[in-house]
Amino acid sequence: MEQEARGETPSAATSKAGNEMTDIAVVDLESYFNVELDMEINNGISEVGHNVSGLNQALFQNEEGDEDESDDDSGTDHFNSEKSGTQLQRFERLGGVNSSLPDTFQTSHLLFYERFKAYQDYMLGDCKPSEVKAFTADYLEKVVEPCDWLALWATDVFDVLVEVCDVDLKDLKACVSLVLPLQCDTRGCELTEEAMKSLLDATRHKVPLQELQVVYEQSGDFDQTALALEHLRFFYKHIWRQWDEEDEDDDFDYFVRCVEPRLRLYYDILEDRVPAGLVAEYQSLLENCSQCFQLFSVLRSGLCSDSDSELDNVSMVEGLKLYDQLETFKRKLHIFENPLLRYVLGYRGNARQQCVQSRGLRASGVKMIHVVTASCSSIQLQSLLSDRLLPLCSSEDTEIQFHRDPVSAVEMCHQGDVVIVLPGIYNVSSSIFLPDSITLEGFGLPDEVVIEKKNKGDSFVESTGANVSMSNIKFIQHDAIEGILCVRQGTVNMENCVLQCETTGVIVRTSARLTMNMCDLYGSKGAGVEIYPGSVCSLIGNGIHHCKDGILIKDFADELDVMPSITMENNVIHNNEGYGVILVKPNIGAQQGVLPDRSDEHAGLPSADKQQGAFTAPLISSTTTPSSRSADIQPESAENSNTGADVASTSGRKWQFSRQLSRNKETFCSRAVQDLVDHQIFVSIQGNQFRRNGMGDFGTFFY
Repeated sequence: MEQEARGETPSAATSKAGNEMTDIAVVDLESYFNVELDMEINNGISEVGHNVSGLNQALFQNEEGDEDESDDDSGTDHFNSEKSGTQLQRFERLGGVNSSLPDTFQTSHLLFYERFKAYQDYMLGDCKPSEVKAFTADYLEKVVEPCDWLALWATDVFDVLVEVCDVDLKDLKACVSLVLPLQCDTRGCELTEEAMKSLLDATRHKVPLQELQVVYEQSGDFDQTALALEHLRFFYKHIWRQWDEEDEDDDFDYFVRCVEPRLRLYYDILEDRVPAGLVAEYQSLLENCSQCFQLFSVLRSGLCSDSDSELDNVSMVEGLKLYDQLETFKRKLHIFENPLLRYVLGYRGNARQQCVQSRGLRASGVKMIHVVTASCSSIQLQSLLSDRLLPLCSSEDTEIQFHRDPVSAVEMCHQGDVVIVLPGIYNVSSSIFLPDSITLEGFGLPDEVVIEKKNKGDSFVESTGANVSMSNIKFIQHDAIEGILCVRQGTVNMENCVLQCETTGVIVRTSARLTMNMCDLYGSKGAGVEIYPGSVCSLIGNGIHHCKDGILIKDFADELDVMPSITMENNVIHNNEGYGVILVKPNIGAQQGVLPDRSDEHAGLPSADKQQGAFTAPLISSTTTPSSRSADIQPESAENSNTGADVASTSGRKWQFSRQLSRNKETFCSRAVQDLVDHQIFVSIQGNQFRRNGMGDFGTFFY
């Protein structure tokens, strides 16, 4: 295939290979392919042989670098003639002492790019959702042995050894016969030979191909069959959705729209790149959507199209409600599966699962001062005693404890305690949870008091306390999935801190409050500060720079959201890749009315904007604010630009949104705007400086 893409014919490629032709080994596929390689004919490989090599390339990845390949090699992964037998590993079964079942091929460990290439180039290509089954059957016809191979029929209840007599690719099933004497493993039940024969008779000896695991064999004859069944099994378990085939907009590339984002999400979850709360919400949403689709399908199948009975009318109304609910679930799933929107819109909950329970006041009424230091000089101790400890220990009900690391100190805190961290670099391996109203302060300059987290985790510092204060500390983040600081609920007052991010910056959840004064935040691969609906955020005198976006405000995520309340004064927001401040909101109501025809705008779209997202377009390019200037912005009276949208009913808005997404689910767009400063979410916005932000000072992202 790749030879043809470069304009080379198979014969030309063969001549180019020269003496390397002797190293080619063709897998024995004579049971379903008539492949012949005539080494003496200069024209070399027939078209069928070329296709077989292409299939081998998709199903096998060369684990060891082929040093003999030239730079202009076609990329086809030929097997070396010295390497005979299977290229796959053996999966040893742990069925217990009495288990007599043979081992199977190990295929579940495939890498992302291996599955990606198999689905894109060989199994699905550019098919539409309605063509998935036909493309899959065509793929299996080329690689699966038609008969005479052993497999384990694996279900939730039993594993039993069977022999495949025939395959029905149209229905994705195999005709099998029981291998005698009976060899099986059961889970919670007893199976006899007669019971298994009765079960096979009831199914007409046909079982789903997805439930078959090919028995391991060293010859290599069944490698392709084992891998093909693995691709089929993985696809229908993790990629395919019951409602995909019913999408009313069937004219799109199914791989690009659905397969690739779902495959990436699967591996992101597998490699701990998605917060646990987000994973839990996605799985719950997927289950709810499946249940809703099943209810809708049952109700729809029971309706009579030409009936005017009252019962059918009631069912029709109920069906419309289920359809509306189903479209809402599908829209939310699409948001989760899109890597851009996944973190732009985020998730709301599971805070109860992630938050440590508040300890409250001590029963004795004693307040504790926790001093964190590995070691200190006598001068430091004397200074600490005179400057902080004596003023704090003026009453008799105060005690002092010493700790070697901040995590142990915080874990011992009760409401009203104070944690004083002496200068030093403290490496922590777990998240810091702040469930109580405490004070966490560094004794010195922020660059002298450093808390660094290197291990993976959902967040670095997570606060749910009613009134938490932090000051004079530098936090360095590594591998925290969700953010360097997450204010889930309660209030956090942060002053004179340095936040060196690696993934996400500060997150202010719904109903939480953050006051951040004189802090320096940089390095976030997402937004420096993410502000959720219903939160209160005060940013005064901070530096926010070298992030993906400076401040991201999530507005109107659904009709029940309350607008955030934001104060921005005297901040310096500069050198961010995207916008200095960006507002995220759904593309409904009044926004839909003002969207211009984007067909002409794409022609003049800068390359940088095209790579920001495949579907990003500057809707009002003339209003882009120069990002190299300083801006002193005064508040003005805010007007609600969504009056037209508010007139519409909630159900109408949902219907309009779901219909708009179902027609073109990829219509996400951003625009640079200056009148964002007049938005009513800003309580005060003045004295801020914006410099060298890549896409402008203010922008709006419509999804």
